[in-house]
Amino acid sequence: MYSTEQQQQLHLLSQQLLKEAAHFTLEEKIRSIRQVINYHDWRYYVLSEPVITDFDYDSLFAQLQQLEKEHPSLITADSPTQRIARGLTNEFESVLHLASMLSLENSYNIGDIEEFNRRVAGLTNTTEVEYCVEPKFDGASIALVYENDLLIRAATRGDGTVGEDITNNAKAIPSIPLAAAFSKFGIYKVELRGEVIITKETFERKNAERIAKGEKAFQNSRNTASGSLRMKDPNEVAQRGLEAILYHISYAVDKDGNHLIATKLQSHFGNIEMLYQCGFKTPLQEMSVCIGPQAVDDFIHTWETKRLTYNIETDGMVVKVNSLKMQQQCGSTSHHPRWAIAYKFAAKQAQSKLLKVEFQVGRTGAVTPVAKIEPVPLAGVTISSISLHNEDFILEKDLLLGDTVIVERAGEVIPYIVGSVPDLRNGSELKIEFPRDCPSCHSPLVKPEEEAIWRCDNVDCPAQTEERAIHFVSKEAMDIDGCGSSTIIEFIQRGFIKNIEDLYRLPYPEILKLEGWKEKSVSNLKAGIEDSKNRPLWRLLNALGIRHVGVTTSKDIAKHITCIFDLEKMSLEDLTNIEGIGPKVAHSIFDFFQNQSNIHLLHELENFGVNTQNRPEDARNKNNKLEGKTFLFTGSLQQFTRDRAKQLVEENGGKLLSGVSANLNYLVVGEDAGSKLTKAQKIPSVVVLTEEEFLGMLE
Repeated sequence: MYSTEQQQQLHLLSQQLLKEAAHFTLEEKIRSIRQVINYHDWRYYVLSEPVITDFDYDSLFAQLQQLEKEHPSLITADSPTQRIARGLTNEFESVLHLASMLSLENSYNIGDIEEFNRRVAGLTNTTEVEYCVEPKFDGASIALVYENDLLIRAATRGDGTVGEDITNNAKAIPSIPLAAAFSKFGIYKVELRGEVIITKETFERKNAERIAKGEKAFQNSRNTASGSLRMKDPNEVAQRGLEAILYHISYAVDKDGNHLIATKLQSHFGNIEMLYQCGFKTPLQEMSVCIGPQAVDDFIHTWETKRLTYNIETDGMVVKVNSLKMQQQCGSTSHHPRWAIAYKFAAKQAQSKLLKVEFQVGRTGAVTPVAKIEPVPLAGVTISSISLHNEDFILEKDLLLGDTVIVERAGEVIPYIVGSVPDLRNGSELKIEFPRDCPSCHSPLVKPEEEAIWRCDNVDCPAQTEERAIHFVSKEAMDIDGCGSSTIIEFIQRGFIKNIEDLYRLPYPEILKLEGWKEKSVSNLKAGIEDSKNRPLWRLLNALGIRHVGVTTSKDIAKHITCIFDLEKMSLEDLTNIEGIGPKVAHSIFDFFQNQSNIHLLHELENFGVNTQNRPEDARNKNNKLEGKTFLFTGSLQQFTRDRAKQLVEENGGKLLSGVSANLNYLVVGEDAGSKLTKAQKIPSVVVLTEEEFLGMLE
């Protein structure tokens, strides 16, 4: 970005400004301070080679802040002081990307790369294809838009077509230039793709700082980076140590609107060089141009070893056709570009000791063995607990208590035990005894012939009661406000809840005496319990926790019955005749409704006033009045809450969107509607409705 001569001049200028040189005019001084701050930001955040002390840098920044405070008319959008926006972001608006952010096809061996090369050669009619190979950074995707050299927007990936506007937070990341000299290259408007990351060194330092303050340590750098981008306060974002690495130009036009990709911009490598010259942190130093699949494979294997000492988390390499013209010849599917492929490194592995196995009982009675191992850091997280799935898994992996085990993160996410290391056994290891009685209620466990899982069939099992109750009150079941999992666990421990129906006979005076419970919280809980009695029938079906029956199946069943007790009389054939229900699900439903304890539970719930009927107001589901229509609500709603609005849309076959886009059919506006309304008015296909007009659609 800066020549040696320019760097020498800016370094000299820095010293002059620090000495309060008097020969500058006001405008010259402000412009000069901005120039040297941008230069030192580049040295520090892009090159990691500072040439000025923190004290001197802070002095220059303080000078600029004071001058702009005294002369606000001289503040510009690209001033370093404008990185941190004032105030909090209450919501992130949805924005359309200028070009779709597609996913990448994955590969795991040289054979995949060779097949990819054959496809590219066929699509481009080329015998030898030139590729760029670069690290696949493990962070949060970001899209930046510059217009007339200024950063005007930053967005998350979202669904690839629509992302969330996080411009203020992106400005708080020092390695993202507020202005970049794209005009030197004839570019007026450009969209860049990149990854927001936290280096390993910074991540460790930030965690040490948090632990010293008594705060919880972050679990992994990728999730921390992603979560930081959506924080409400840009000042907090600035404290997270985020960096942005830009690796792709997806859209570029000149002042006349002419597209420049594959015309003026010729190669991916050339684009990365240009981004580097414009002051961006790029993978330029880590990438290589390779001809043919063997050269690609050789470079990948060089990097596979190097990544262990590299300061940024990587989970693979990305192979891209270098020629932008050939990229266009290859084209894209709806999911991924045909001109690029991701080579995924083998999952990271570590060794640990298997200390013990705990057996957990789920809400359906399934008993799952969980390995407790010596805590081991792996791929950015510390692992101490891993599911062993079932008894057969333990036998297949030949696991013994006290074994040294090999642990990896499947897909770099889910911890998984690959197996044991028998050569390290010393004779003290013990066989893992799978229980034949329930760990919670001590009832005999059963295992159907066709299944690998042992189960507890006791409906009064305390562990199942806890899990079933937590599921019963959850958002997608009975949706009981004020009654989360911690509340359920506390009430079970105190003996308030022994079964599901106890939720409807809670001792509110006793609850009021508990620490942390006040009149308002008890009142909210009571109101939530009462409201749950009026839920539509499908919610009760889902809340019962029948194996293999979730929201969609519950809705399908509810369309075919008038009362929940109809299911008691239905045969397996009747159940399989319901669209979407196969033999396995039908057996599960049939068995549940042939169990008299379950029928007793339903009669008890009915006696407490819980709806068991397909009521006329719920029957609107059958009409699908809003089928195929998409909705979004904005502003302060007066006729109903946001949750009720969502419920009304879904009950009538409609779909809720998260932001304004060309896919939106209706925007329903309440009072003080803001930017969503403004944006919707610019899209001809979007119909704006009042709350009354929306309700009128349901009549």
